[in-house]
Amino acid sequence: MTTNQNIAETTSLDVALSQLRSYEVLLFDLDGVLTQTDKMHRKAWRAMFDEYFAQQGLEQFEDNDYFNYLDGKPRAQGVQSVLESRGVNLPLGEATDAASAPTVNGLANRKNECFLEAIQEGVEPYAGSEALLKVIKAADRTRLGVVTSSNNGPIVLEKSNLAHYFDLVLDGNVARAHALKGKPAPDTYLYACEQLGATPDKAAIFEDAVSGVQSGNAGGFAQVVGVNRGVGAQKLLDNGATCVVDDLAEFAQALEGNW
Repeated sequence: MTTNQNIAETTSLDVALSQLRSYEVLLFDLDGVLTQTDKMHRKAWRAMFDEYFAQQGLEQFEDNDYFNYLDGKPRAQGVQSVLESRGVNLPLGEATDAASAPTVNGLANRKNECFLEAIQEGVEPYAGSEALLKVIKAADRTRLGVVTSSNNGPIVLEKSNLAHYFDLVLDGNVARAHALKGKPAPDTYLYACEQLGATPDKAAIFEDAVSGVQSGNAGGFAQVVGVNRGVGAQKLLDNGATCVVDDLAEFAQALEGNW
């Protein structure tokens, strides 16, 4: 089934476009929706887990492991999910654990080291996503926010030159400071929506992860736009997306001069 057929089963693209213009707040996931750091994250996760699994004599890390257990989740929660899939039980440890520590947080911090090394040369935004941000920002009547499980939200936005588009950035550090549960719980999206002065029925979110669309659905958001970067359009729809596109250029092109 194609993406366009999937859209027709839930919200038509024309209806989705007209609804977007009426919302007070739009909230975007970061990695995979706005920036191509989803690819960097997958590479960093593979590097860390390949090394650890080889040491433990376990089967190698696969692409499906990323989509099934890691995508969109807080880092330590994702590590735990992958380890459980291999029957491994490690102590959680502390967020400050060294990257060499034999704990969930130790592995999470090793992955973060790999990721930070990868982004030093810059971060590429998705062209279609930046085009949509330009259209919305030019109208200057809709508040925009980023909601990401990553602890590296501000640095990724800075390196991708997207930071100036947003009125609020809620990353893993903010979530932890306010004791907000991570995706698929709706807490981070609901908190961001509240901070921007809106209610979920007046807001939409954009997500590429199963855990992310589940979060938007659980929060009762007016629209949950799934961006299919590889997880599969039907899977996003099955987990709460109201429509799915392959790239946000589809929205940008239709809304240019008409927002």
